[in-house]
Formats: sequence, structure tokens, C-alpha cells
Amino acid sequence: MSWAVLITHDLLMVAVGLSFEIVFTAVSEFPEAKNWRLLGYTYLWMIPIYALLYPGFWLMFEHLGTWPLLARGAFYVALIFIVEYASGWLIRKATGKCPWEDGYYKSRWGVHGLIRLDFAPAWFVASLLYEFVYRVLRGIL
Repeated sequence: MSWAVLITHDLLMVAVGLSFEIVFTAVSEFPEAKNWRLLGYTYLWMIPIYALLYPGFWLMFEHLGTWPLLARGAFYVALIFIVEYASGWLIRKATGKCPWEDGYYKSRWGVHGLIRLDFAPAWFVASLLYEFVYRVLRGIL
């Protein structure tokens, strides 16, 4: 596979990740904001973080692809929490603040303002959707 195809696939995964996040923030914040505009958002910091999706699946899928669905989803959630925590910590060290920490500190399920354990079901679904997109891109369906 050419570099151009790999980069295109990675950019598509970034676009999917950013889109999922925008939809998730719009829907999850609606009950609190009561704003029918359903304003969603993301952060520019998320582009390099979501850029890890395609290479991550490329490296892991050969080993994980035969695991049962629940096991794959659970593994992905744990990995997402590790990456989210580490990237948030690095951003905080570099800038003085992690962009999503305000909302995460407010939650009783937040861990150091860097991850929210109550988002595990959403990450479970999202990770399997990311896997589906990866399979489509690679022609593995």
C-alpha cells in the first residue's frame, strides 16, 4: 500500500474521530445546556491524538481481529483511557492546562481531570465504530 493511501486513510480516521467527538459533545451537553442548536466542539489538540487511530489499528488488528467483540471493545476502552490520560497529561505539562479538564473535574467519575470513567460505554461503541471504519478502509469486511 502506498504512503499516499496510508496518509489518506489516516486523515479519514482523524475526520471520523473529530466528527464523533463533535456529535458526542453536542448530545451529551444538551441536557445541561438545554440548547436546541446542539452545539458540539472539539480541540485542535485532538488531531494528532486521533491520528494515532489508523496506525494503532494497523499494528494491533492482526492480533485482536479474532478476539470476541466484547473483549476487543474492552481492550480498546482501556487503551483509549491510557492514551487520553497520557495525552492530556502531556498537554497540561506543555501548556499549563488540559483543554478538557474543566468538564472532567466536575464529574465524580473524572480521574485527575484527564479521563472520565463514565464515558467507557461511549468509548466502547466509538472504538468498535472506528474498527469498522478501519476494516472498510483496509477491505477486511
